[in-house]
Amino acid sequence: MIWKWATASVIGTSHLRSGDRLQDAYSVSLIGDDHIFAVVSDGAGSAQFGAYGAWLICRFLTTRFRERLRGQSELPSDDELADWVDELRDQIADIANRRGSTRRQFAATLAAILVSPVEVLTLHVGDSAIVGRRDAEWDVLCWPENGEYASSTYFVTDDPAPRLNLARQHRKHDAFAIFSDGVGDLALSHLEQVAHPRFFEPMMRPVDAAIDEGRLIELSAKLANYLAGPSVCERTDDDKTLILISGD
Repeated sequence: MIWKWATASVIGTSHLRSGDRLQDAYSVSLIGDDHIFAVVSDGAGSAQFGAYGAWLICRFLTTRFRERLRGQSELPSDDELADWVDELRDQIADIANRRGSTRRQFAATLAAILVSPVEVLTLHVGDSAIVGRRDAEWDVLCWPENGEYASSTYFVTDDPAPRLNLARQHRKHDAFAIFSDGVGDLALSHLEQVAHPRFFEPMMRPVDAAIDEGRLIELSAKLANYLAGPSVCERTDDDKTLILISGD
């Protein structure tokens, strides 16, 4: 498998005005010769350590998948994945205790995907999203989930347990996008619950055409400039993280 990707994570104008830091975190990792893992986490703005929680989630899951798939191709079971999330929550609780805080102060969402030559595995908590391209159509693999109240969502740190969605399917997509809710406002039609091809097609075209493999540094810089530009910031003032992956 040949994998190439562009990534960008930019702070929202609302956080710039309030003096807050970027709350999103992400990671993309090649595992072995033919697997790729990507994760996006959005720290809750209301949580004191939301950005740290997002970073912990990305680091923990990337490490677990690397360790689990080293030397083998069988993907982890649903029970195994649920155990990982429990372990992650315990780790966050330990860190919170050492800081004299609570796990809720590390609240963050989760959208992660593992792609093998034959299977796609997704893990999802909260209002980030994942889409995949199949025969020039863009399918939503994980739709954003909102909480019980307006402008609320679900977090990995929720008690007594997070609203964890696990899904597996035979691989039929050749490109993927993983993004936080700041991008979701631009990329998804919430009324029809579909992805906007006009958003993803021009974004993915240069990734598909790139000669280099791995992270495309120049395209990633251009993607960051676009997400931080006025045409985007006029429509959303939230943090924006976007991963675009193309595989041959």
